[in-house]
Amino acid sequence: MAFIKEESEDVEIEETFRVKHEDTEEDMMVLKEESGELNNMQDKNQYKKHDFITGQKSFSCSQTEKTSSQKRAQNTGSRGHFTCQECGQSFDQRGNLKIHMRIHTGERPYTCELCGYSFNRKESLTRHMKIHTGKKPYTCKLCGNSFIQKGDLKSHMRIHTGEHTYTCPQCGRSFTHRQTLNAHIRIHTGEKPFTCQQCGKSFTQIGNLKVHKRIHDGEKPFVCQQCGKCFIEHGNLKVHMRIHTGEKPFTCQQCGKCFSVKGTLKSHTSVHTGEKPYTCSQCGISFTQQGSFKRHLRIHTREKLYTC
Repeated sequence: MAFIKEESEDVEIEETFRVKHEDTEEDMMVLKEESGELNNMQDKNQYKKHDFITGQKSFSCSQTEKTSSQKRAQNTGSRGHFTCQECGQSFDQRGNLKIHMRIHTGERPYTCELCGYSFNRKESLTRHMKIHTGKKPYTCKLCGNSFIQKGDLKSHMRIHTGEHTYTCPQCGRSFTHRQTLNAHIRIHTGEKPFTCQQCGKSFTQIGNLKVHKRIHDGEKPFVCQQCGKCFIEHGNLKVHMRIHTGEKPFTCQQCGKCFSVKGTLKSHTSVHTGEKPYTCSQCGISFTQQGSFKRHLRIHTREKLYTC
């Protein structure tokens, strides 16, 4: 069990969130539908104020002397320039901006009745509920992995096809999603637009901020059904489940040894390459794995504790 615990320490949150927190095409379609409804309601309210009763497709207002078709054209032309004053992100519709603002305000009006976790969008709550039911109706025909929503399966398929359509202009690194590229570019710019209101810590991605907030709330919404252990994020639960299933999906290409955590495979490859990236600043000894390096550091801390 001690070895498994060491593997879990090597899990990188950034890798876990790289795809998980991206808006899928399904989400974007729902956003557009919601925003369209909001804009239609605004249009209807504008015409309602004039109390028109007419069967014609185009009618004029005695006060504004503009036809309804002209007014609609004006409204359509005005869309596309709704900018968030907090982070500068632009949206084509006011409804999308309104939903986006909940990221900065922390507003989460949709709450799960089973675990109490809240969301800023109704679609996110609907997707979250599938975690409790365990339903994953979308299955990859190539590897058998199943997913909660169709957009996740579509994103997953790019792993098999090797499709990388979005390239960073600064370092040339390619990504399968535009949102991932946008988040990556912030590494170069140093921009961290998502700030925790409780401690002031800032993040490049909204997903990392969401996970961080759970530290303050003490919230661990993802529960292992086999042993009852709780986790802050779904990725950690997924890795933990491999303890029970015995699954080790990451294989070393040189010796065939398998691992349950990608970070552990990465450390293992150092055995073959001879690379020792972790060096002690006090005595100069280097290590291939971060876990071994951390254990070594305790030798120096004990020396300081018991020095006369």
